Amino acid sequence: MTNKINGSDTFSSLPSQVDLELLEALLEPEDANYPWNPGDEESEAYFQELEQQFGMEDLQGVELTKRSQDFYNHLDTLWSGITATPDDNGNLQQAVVLNLQETLRTTFSACVPQALLNTIATKAAEIFAARQLMSEQLVECVQTVLPTWGTEDLLVLARPFAYAMRSSESHNTASALSNLNNSEWAALSEVEKAKVSLAIASYAFTQLNNSQSEL
Repeated sequence: MTNKINGSDTFSSLPSQVDLELLEALLEPEDANYPWNPGDEESEAYFQELEQQFGMEDLQGVELTKRSQDFYNHLDTLWSGITATPDDNGNLQQAVVLNLQETLRTTFSACVPQALLNTIATKAAEIFAARQLMSEQLVECVQTVLPTWGTEDLLVLARPFAYAMRSSESHNTASALSNLNNSEWAALSEVEKAKVSLAIASYAFTQLNNSQSEL
């Protein structure tokens, strides 16, 4: 029993971790300790040094805030430029359509209704870059102005024009337009109107292709 008590007393007498840390702080050099007495001359110098450090941190914080704001302002500028791109593309597309409409009116308005020319020009500019067979593009371009015609029937009429476009021949287009020069639009048969419409669409695509080649 005596041994147990002695062992217990010995264990209790060992310093705790808190005691060791306090002892270490007390044994540190005096200038490394916190100035507990604000009245000491060294305390004033200590606090002035702290204030200067905090002042530098405040300045760094202000500079960081300013640079961050400048960075985000620059991002806003870049983003506004990116978001404006679709409008620019829309304006360019509209300019292409208007220019093509003017070209078709100048060439064909004496014999072909202006509304038909505008419709063909608008559709041609819209589908010019589509990955389609030329004959399919021609048919899609004139279907709006030839609502009574079926797609298959128009494809039969469109193939010679598509071939002429691929081979850079203008015989079929010139032949179809010769009928237009000799007759009024209203006097043409339905087949002749279809051929003339396809010829105008072919001419429109050729103009678009030439314009793209010049860029």
